[in-house]
Amino acid sequence: MTHAVARPRLVSIAWPMLAELLLGFGVGLMGLWLAAGISDTSAAAFALSNQVQVAFFLLFRIVSMGVSVVVTQNLGAGNRAGADATARAALGASTWLGLAVAAVVFTSAGRLLLWVNAPSEVLTLAQPYLQTLALALMLDAYNASMASVMRAHLRTRDVMLNILSMHSLHLLLCFPLMRGLGPVPAFGLVGFALAMGLSRAFGLGLHLWLWRWRLNLVPRARDWWILHWKRLGPVLHIGLPGAAENVAYRVAMLVSVSVVAGLGAEALATQSYAFQLMHIVVLFSLSIGLASEVLIGHLVGAGHLRQAHRLLRKSLLLGLMGSLVVSLLVASTAHWTLHLFTQDSQIIATATTLLWITVLLEPGRTCNVVIINALRAAGDARFPVLAGAASMLFVMAGGSWLLGVHFHLGLVGVWIAYAADEWLRGLAMAARWFYHGWLPAAKASRRRVQ
Repeated sequence: MTHAVARPRLVSIAWPMLAELLLGFGVGLMGLWLAAGISDTSAAAFALSNQVQVAFFLLFRIVSMGVSVVVTQNLGAGNRAGADATARAALGASTWLGLAVAAVVFTSAGRLLLWVNAPSEVLTLAQPYLQTLALALMLDAYNASMASVMRAHLRTRDVMLNILSMHSLHLLLCFPLMRGLGPVPAFGLVGFALAMGLSRAFGLGLHLWLWRWRLNLVPRARDWWILHWKRLGPVLHIGLPGAAENVAYRVAMLVSVSVVAGLGAEALATQSYAFQLMHIVVLFSLSIGLASEVLIGHLVGAGHLRQAHRLLRKSLLLGLMGSLVVSLLVASTAHWTLHLFTQDSQIIATATTLLWITVLLEPGRTCNVVIINALRAAGDARFPVLAGAASMLFVMAGGSWLLGVHFHLGLVGVWIAYAADEWLRGLAMAARWFYHGWLPAAKASRRRVQ
């Protein structure tokens, strides 16, 4: 793979990923809108349950992140057999991990919500919703790993079309299941979870068809149950540190959310609405980061390390410019867009302030998202978790309590802590890349796939 091929592909790989992320965001936004139509308490229950769901979904990143990097490196080195064997091994790992996560969420939903300090009126609505999400979580384990394999083969448009079909079905089903239609009763939040489970099953079937059609890869029966530890070793070498970094972030985020929940249902609803709009900004830099990971993985596998470095610089500049423009747009229009969710003037005013803090936060987050994915693609997966865990736990989680509760700054204090954490970690990741701390790991990855 040459530099001339890789460079123009950044945007062509990134835009389907951005479209895919926007589709997922749109479904979550629609769910929040439908929940808010019931009450602000329902919206808070929806958002809090989703925070718990996302925390468990990150466990699937152990497999999907590792598979993405190992498959791209093997393909870059011309080792298609190794790439296919790794893809098959991901299925068995997804089965057991998905079953374990679904069982924990279903049996411990109430306890998990109490751990994040859910108010009693929120807990009543959130517990059955979270329990119903367990089935969707189990299926998401497969979809996450299978989509990673498709992206590693640069089939991002096929993944986008699958996600489009899956989310369209979800939206089509969630309206009647949440609000009722004819003989179908209104299930409320549980209806959204039921629609999600059905759409995820459809997505799994479509992924199997795409594997056969695009990759000429047909899973055998034993692939779904057998753990191929020899093939999973390199996957876990990348995936475990990467997932640990994500889990540390999610634990810190859950601590901060529990701080917000302690401020009351109104504060929790405000945080939920601001998060939904903030995610629009995050999606742009995330799509650039994921596209960079795929392309840098190919370049590292091929031994083109200088080209990988140039691609990262281009990706970072594009991400910083885009996130700044989008964050300014979201913050400046927040007063109007927040009316889609609530008419409470106090909630709208506070959420608007939080989104202006996001404008200051985003450059640090963009460095994190783009560079961490590049480090992982190079095989340097341990540094992000070792360097970032302390900041996430002390600055984000501890700072949320210190500024939000101790100094009585409320939600504004919590979001100042978010910004401080993102900037501290972003600077650490930038120093790691630009001082070439990733090179030894990249050279070791190249030797392994050869």
